[in-house]
Amino acid sequence: MKQYIIRGGKSLAGEVTIGGAKNAALGILAAAIMTDDEVTVENLPDVSDINALLEAISAIGGRVERIDAHTVKLCGASICSTTVDYDYIQKIRASYYLLGALLGKKGKATVAMPGGCKIGSRPIDQHIKGLKALGATVVSENSMIKVKADKLKGSHIFLDVVSVGATINIMLAAALSTGQTIIENVAKEPHIVDVANFLNSMGANIKGAGTDVIRVRGVERLHGSVYSCIPDQIEAGTFMCLAAATKGDIVLKNIIPKHLEAISAKLSEIGADITEFDDSMRISCNKRVSSSVVKTRVYPGFPTDMQPQIAVVLTTADGVSTINENIWEDRFKYIAELRKMGAVVTVEGNVAFIEGQKELKPAIMEAPDLRAGAALTIAALQADGVSIITDIHYIERGYENFDGKLRQLGASIEKIDSDDQAAIQRFKLEVI
Repeated sequence: MKQYIIRGGKSLAGEVTIGGAKNAALGILAAAIMTDDEVTVENLPDVSDINALLEAISAIGGRVERIDAHTVKLCGASICSTTVDYDYIQKIRASYYLLGALLGKKGKATVAMPGGCKIGSRPIDQHIKGLKALGATVVSENSMIKVKADKLKGSHIFLDVVSVGATINIMLAAALSTGQTIIENVAKEPHIVDVANFLNSMGANIKGAGTDVIRVRGVERLHGSVYSCIPDQIEAGTFMCLAAATKGDIVLKNIIPKHLEAISAKLSEIGADITEFDDSMRISCNKRVSSSVVKTRVYPGFPTDMQPQIAVVLTTADGVSTINENIWEDRFKYIAELRKMGAVVTVEGNVAFIEGQKELKPAIMEAPDLRAGAALTIAALQADGVSIITDIHYIERGYENFDGKLRQLGASIEKIDSDDQAAIQRFKLEVI
């Protein structure tokens, strides 16, 4: 079991290059198997979620050729099974994208129930509603979801709640249906647009991605493509919060500033200095930030995936801050870990009240999920002293070479085995 050992208390500075968007890449890789032609996907993040999905595609007969850490060639012509019964696939939420992809390509699919971080109830009823509307039968049994359709037909679908996963899954299936599908109340995140653009590069006919209504006119077949994933807005936002928390000065490269507007606005509001360029951004902060009110919303609002990171920044703000979590009902598990560091946080339902302290103290903490794990790492880098973050496998689901990128910025951080007492001694750990 790996863990981070961190000596914090330094202002971090330098340049960091942001990788490809994990959430976009997962949908794109699922879509790539829908053609019998070869597809090349570039700017992939080298993270465990991506690698798990590629292994699942290979397990059902798809051809997967890793060109390098960030480029893969795929071909769905050799797919011989529509059953994705693979232990690790249950650990990633994106397993359900293979439902829509295989349903569109083969007319049937059996996929393990999705897993991922435990941040609250995340039903897939909107996925099922959309696939049924296209003419599929859906059965759930023994932790597997089975979908089947003799012929998919376009339909008018109104999502009861805005769902990124359901929006992508319905787009995938509808791309190879007959007729037109209209999907209303859809998600508008950048990775929705990226998946739609990728499908269109393969010959799909999708319009409206990024708006409230997506129109998909089904085509008979999709063809090969070469496509590069967009940069990861959440990785970028995480390093933005790192700069603010450590009173640092960081330049982010390979980003799309438009995708970061909600994060930039909030950090500017509390005192960070942000300068945007075409595909890069500089963020610095040389003073104690001010308190704020944060409300998570669907895009283009403040992202729920950035809620733990901004909370860490606000633990040392001047005044009392409020965070309203309006997306997931169980996303404050990390608060107990922050309290170990002296953070003063009260949670009432979906609202957290943060009384800013002058500083945090080092501690041994457990990462409860992907984004919270990254946030706790920021907190450890902010605190003057030595901290340990355990269960970092969550962090590695979505951040490529996280510790390496942090070291580029001057952080004192190592990834070690949990029983590596020599490394712990080297950092002169004092448990407070």
